[in-house]
Amino acid sequence: QVDLVESGGGLVQAGASMRIACTASGDTPFGALVMGWFRLAPGKDREFVASIGWDSHYGDSVKGRFAIARENAKNMIFLQMNNLKPGDTAVYYCAAKIGGLASNPGGYNYWGQGTQVTVSS
Repeated sequence: QVDLVESGGGLVQAGASMRIACTASGDTPFGALVMGWFRLAPGKDREFVASIGWDSHYGDSVKGRFAIARENAKNMIFLQMNNLKPGDTAVYYCAAKIGGLASNPGGYNYWGQGTQVTVSS
């Protein structure tokens, strides 16, 4: 079992930066988890944002603007979001899967409750 809690969302203006975080807890060693960020905007399908295992991967819409990082000693991952755009407005979800590849955006078994990120124009 893996429990995930996101933090750090809020409202910013276009062009600003924001960092959101996810803290994991449970029986599975954090180092065994592939972690990811997904987002869900009204009227749209869930979108893969970024993932990190031994390496990191990004969705096309955020490449060059977002950066994912993990701090294994604290059981945390972070998503640094730069040059935010109104189109980035969504609920951002932290997700985890045991094993597997960060390059595969599927197979996530555990999800957080989400944190709202709103970017005003």
